[in-house]
Amino acid sequence: MTRMKYTLSVAMSPVNQYVELAKAAEEVGFDSIALPDSIFFMEKQSAAYPYTPDGARMWDENTEWVDPLIATGAMGAVTSKLRFYTNVMKLGSRNPVLLARQVGSVANLTNNRFGFGVGIGWAPEEFEWCGQPYAKRGKRVDEMIEVIKLILGGGMVEFHGEFYDFDRLQMSPAPTEAVPIYVGGHTEAALKRAARIGDGWSSAMLTCEQIAEFITKLKGLLAENGRADDPFEYQVVCIDKFDVDGHRELAAAGVTDTIAIPWVFEGLGFDAPVEHKKDSMKRYAETFIHSGWQE
Repeated sequence: MTRMKYTLSVAMSPVNQYVELAKAAEEVGFDSIALPDSIFFMEKQSAAYPYTPDGARMWDENTEWVDPLIATGAMGAVTSKLRFYTNVMKLGSRNPVLLARQVGSVANLTNNRFGFGVGIGWAPEEFEWCGQPYAKRGKRVDEMIEVIKLILGGGMVEFHGEFYDFDRLQMSPAPTEAVPIYVGGHTEAALKRAARIGDGWSSAMLTCEQIAEFITKLKGLLAENGRADDPFEYQVVCIDKFDVDGHRELAAAGVTDTIAIPWVFEGLGFDAPVEHKKDSMKRYAETFIHSGWQE
């Protein structure tokens, strides 16, 4: 069995803690940091947030966020082995050509330690107030991913699609390794997108049983796309398995990467002092990363 990796989520932590958390994560043995994405907090939401039972957001207008690509640059500068990935960046409100430049820059500056986790986005306001249409968002994001992968592949390229159209251009330097694309989402369309073009799938908050069901479905979809033997990451946030035996169950279900916020497990708030968070990370690493349960 492939060793399950461990990723630290910095979601909703104060921005001024990010650099220290990255240094501590590398020191105690985390494999990666997962970076959240939120552009702004609208006072009134017109759509339900899809990952809570009542559709309400888990944060408020004072919760701190930072652009995940810029954050990766800052954290990548103070680490040497730690990887980073967006979990996930909402593509629908952005421009793919500009994103290709940003993603390529991050990949180069971190020496290929970046993975691009992508989703569509759930809030109509984020689309419309950033100048992008909410209609046909799924098809448009599919084309965005195609554009980004094309440009990041290097060389002189052109694209003529339904939503995006440009003549020959080149962005240099291209990343020296392909940037992995991790597709987020729990819908049928998201799972099919992940199996069709992704290097992995990212989940939000699910039970172990739900995770196992999604992984089984994704493996079937990968087989349908002729990708049954391709490397594929399953990045999950599990809400009901918090001990070593639970992590064994996750690994047996096919999970390759567990995303955790150790201080929340210990009852600390998102805004807890950074030294308390470092202590939580050490205890988490001793329990799971270095305990030898995967040997």
